[in-house]
Amino acid sequence: MSSTEKSDRVRRIVVLVTVAGAVIAALFGSGLLGGTPMPEVAGGAFASDATVLAPAGIAFSIWSVIYLGLLGYAIWQSVPAQAAKPRHRAIGYGVAASALLNAVWILCVQAWRIAESFVIIVILVGVLLMTFVRICRRPRRGTVAEIVLIDGTVGLYLGWVTVAAAANFAAWLASIGLDAWAQAPGTGGVIALSVAGLIALFTAWRGGRWAPALATAWGLVWISVARWTDRPEAPAVASAAVVIAVIALAVTAWRYRARLAPAPAAG
Repeated sequence: MSSTEKSDRVRRIVVLVTVAGAVIAALFGSGLLGGTPMPEVAGGAFASDATVLAPAGIAFSIWSVIYLGLLGYAIWQSVPAQAAKPRHRAIGYGVAASALLNAVWILCVQAWRIAESFVIIVILVGVLLMTFVRICRRPRRGTVAEIVLIDGTVGLYLGWVTVAAAANFAAWLASIGLDAWAQAPGTGGVIALSVAGLIALFTAWRGGRWAPALATAWGLVWISVARWTDRPEAPAVASAAVVIAVIALAVTAWRYRARLAPAPAAG
């Protein structure tokens, strides 16, 4: 066995192990394996009524789709026929790192370490951004498996975590006694959403892919719903979330059309 083949085997095993660990950690964090359910963890710091950036509870159902996609990718990339594919070599360790960081994040919030969890999720956003940029280097559309398990999974993951990082930031600041993050008008929340929006716009401009924009819009819409219908009511945050979601989707549509447009003929 050549050194390249050994490297491919190690990468495939690392991806499988880390994704499996992330899924187990998620089951623990959901309460199914003995952990504290997310709405109750850290004294309710991540509950839907805890901060001005907390999304409605249904928003977190997107994790089920993300974890299914990660599992699908981990299994698919481990098939011998996929071992030496350049796509997996380019993003495999990025996916593995994101899965490991996800598991660490869950353990942090279970241990009431909210500040540390914010640091972890910021690093996670960075890892996913780098992985997404590598995905976008592919000049063609790709196979169905690539579109679903690579573009779709990493895109949804990145889009959702971008919004989740803003919510995590608000949870941290509210937990240390900064009441402005737990009550209207939520000016700080609007600023934090704007930062998340800039990341979403970069993702849309760079990739022109729908998955990140849809996941970002999903999170933003449920933040808006929560801030209109639940306490703390924050109409400014709710309105900003909708505006940012619409802009992200519009830019994605524009770049998507440009990406798929045929190249002009030479001469």
